[in-house]
Amino acid sequence: MKSLLIVIALAALALAEEPIQLYYHENVGIAEAARIKQAEQAHDFDGSRIVGGSAAALGAHPHLGGLVITLTNGATSVCGSSLLTNTRSVTAAHCWWDGRNQARQFVVVHGSVRLFSGGVRTTTTNVVMHGSWNPNNLNNDVAVINHNFVTYTNVIRNIALATGSANYVGTWAHAAGFGRTADGNAGAITNNQFKSHVWLQVITNAVCQQTYGNSIIASTLCTSGAGGIGTCGGDSGGPLAINNGATLIGITSFGSIRGCQVGLPAGFARVTSFASWIQARL
Repeated sequence: MKSLLIVIALAALALAEEPIQLYYHENVGIAEAARIKQAEQAHDFDGSRIVGGSAAALGAHPHLGGLVITLTNGATSVCGSSLLTNTRSVTAAHCWWDGRNQARQFVVVHGSVRLFSGGVRTTTTNVVMHGSWNPNNLNNDVAVINHNFVTYTNVIRNIALATGSANYVGTWAHAAGFGRTADGNAGAITNNQFKSHVWLQVITNAVCQQTYGNSIIASTLCTSGAGGIGTCGGDSGGPLAINNGATLIGITSFGSIRGCQVGLPAGFARVTSFASWIQARL
C-alpha cells in the first residue's frame, strides 16, 4: 500500500507540472512576425515592448540582434540574438529548429529598433546547434550563428560570455528583445517595434522546478515571473545580461504555455554551462 501511495503521489506531482511552450515557430514566431511587420508598416509605435518593461533606445543593448527567419515551408518567423564577435552571434537552438519547423535562413539585424527595416542586416544559412539540443524539453537550447563581418559602432557592440561557477541567484539582470508586450489576441495588441528591456531577478533552479519539473536541469537558468513581468513571445534567443549589459548570463528559451503574464518563471539557457562550447565556435 505504501509503495502504491508513493506512485500516486509522484503521478500527481507530474500532472501538476506546468507545460512549457514547445514548437515555437508555429505557436509563437510566425504570428509574431506577421504582427510585427504589420505594426512597423503602420508606424504603430506607442513605446512598449517586453511584458512589464519599457522601450529601449537605439543605443541600449547594442549587442541585441533581431532575427528575421525564413522557414523551409516559406513562412516567416522572428527571434532575438546576442552579438559575440564581428562574425558570430548566439541564439536559442529552437529558433533554427523547434522540433517541427526548420529554418532555412536568418537575417540578423543589428543597430535597429525595428526588425523589418533599418540597421545593419546580414543574411546567413550557417547556424550550429548544440549537439544535445532536445526540442521535447528545451534542454541545451543554444546555437551559434556564423554571419558576415559586422563593424562595431556606438549602437552595435559585442557582449562577453559569463564564465565560472556563479549561479546568479538573487541577481537582477536585464532581458531585452523585440517580442510582444502582453498576452492575448495578437491583432488586438498595438505595440511599437522598438526593442525593449526589463529587469528580472534570477531564482534558484529548485524553485523553478516547482513549476516546470524535470524540464529544469543544471544548465537552465530561471527568472521570477512575479507581477507578470518577463520575457514573452518573440523574445526567444535574446539576451539576459548583467554588469550594465557587459556580460551575457542567459539566452531566452521558454515560458509557460499559458502565457507571459501569469506570474510564472521564464527559462533561459545558462551561459556559464555553455561558455566553453560557444567559445570553441567563435
